[in-house]
Amino acid sequence: MKLNELLADFAKVDTPLEIAGITIDSREVKPDYVFIALTDATVNYVQQAIDKGASAILFEQDSTDFPSLQNDVSCVQWIGVENLTDKLAEIVARHYNYPARNLDIIGITGTNGKTSCSQFLAQVLTDSMVIGTLGWGTWGNVKFTGYTTPNAVVLQRILAETVALGKKTVVMEVSSHGVQEKRIDQTFFKGAVFTNLSRDHLDYHNSMAEYFNAKLQLFKRPELQFAVVNCDDEYGQKIVAAVAPSVALWTFSKQEQINSARCVQAKNINCSINGLQFEVCCGNQSAVINSRLYGEFNVENMLAVLTTLLALGFNLDEAAEKISALQSVPGRMEYFGGNGKPAVFVDFAHTPDALEKVLQTLKHHQPKFLSVVFGCGGNRDAGKRRLMGAIAEKFADKIIVTDDNPRFEEGDNIIADILSGCKNQNLSVIRDRALAIQTAISQATSDDCIVIAGKGHEDYQEVKGIKTPFSDQAIVKQVLEQWKEQ
Repeated sequence: MKLNELLADFAKVDTPLEIAGITIDSREVKPDYVFIALTDATVNYVQQAIDKGASAILFEQDSTDFPSLQNDVSCVQWIGVENLTDKLAEIVARHYNYPARNLDIIGITGTNGKTSCSQFLAQVLTDSMVIGTLGWGTWGNVKFTGYTTPNAVVLQRILAETVALGKKTVVMEVSSHGVQEKRIDQTFFKGAVFTNLSRDHLDYHNSMAEYFNAKLQLFKRPELQFAVVNCDDEYGQKIVAAVAPSVALWTFSKQEQINSARCVQAKNINCSINGLQFEVCCGNQSAVINSRLYGEFNVENMLAVLTTLLALGFNLDEAAEKISALQSVPGRMEYFGGNGKPAVFVDFAHTPDALEKVLQTLKHHQPKFLSVVFGCGGNRDAGKRRLMGAIAEKFADKIIVTDDNPRFEEGDNIIADILSGCKNQNLSVIRDRALAIQTAISQATSDDCIVIAGKGHEDYQEVKGIKTPFSDQAIVKQVLEQWKEQ
């Protein structure tokens, strides 16, 4: 594409320069690339882009950040664009010939369950791509992006690659950050799924109302054809009321609802050491789900996925068969042990609501003794720490508080925040996460259950800006191999 075509309607460009690519990351620049210098771009980033062969620099029209460079460097075109950040997605989508127009995209949003639901759908929709916290790609083969919802440049590039691969369906997690920062502009959604909403990201949003409003925007998009909503959630009820009449509205519930052709209910839920069994009803039809997944909240996740399949045109029996065959997602109630050893679950639960659901639901599986190992991330919502401490003490028989990702905070301060919600009963502090996991498992009996919460799929621990390789799963496997009944 030529530069003047790319920026038509956005800026006056006389030279029909052929461009090779477009990026906001100066490290990715190659000869004849366009580098987009957003408001957080520094002079050093721009200079790096120029040194690597950028042929044009786009910047905010009223920016005064690069005057010396503009005077000194004449080998590139300097193009000011008014409200560049707001127009970023449109510019990049145009570069890739609007790939979203050729795809059926399903967006999944909510506080908890986004990753599980997206990965479950990717398992069922075998010719689909998934984009989310674990990365992007096909089920079991994803490339890490570092974001739940990638920035607009990366997202449009992924969608373009998806089209080039001949895929027709994309399942993606939509974060509140992704909505607020316009990352999903020019991404056209066929369907939207709401899992639930509870306290999270209040270090970013000023209030729960603002957090919810960001989620709600996904359900107000004019291109939307269907919406799938958890109507047991109080915020889900608000979404139901806000969905336009032109959108096919489907709901799911674990409670008694009025029988409806578009309401899927779970009944007779049974949790056992073998997994989950429950009945699903929709209108006058019913089917039985037998699943090897654990945790009653996974009933909600499975309901969300099954309802989405119905919205896509699957019949109930077909959808129920596919749901029964679902495999667990890495770091989401991932099960280890059993066969005469303690049952150990690694889960990403890092919010009060998620931790409560994990612990409460495992109680239903009736372990002899339930332990939890968890911490809280640094430089994130500090208000949730004491809440998580109180929840752990309420539902677990034993607690080991440890480090998560302290980042740039002092770990002792994070621990103190957590302990402020506890009465220090059956509680110990072991800052070394590997030792904490080892201690919990080595002290357990074969009838016990242990939850390792907070990091899930993450394969690192971040301290003072340095990420050190670390895997909860690897530690769990190693300790279980050496485990002996005390």
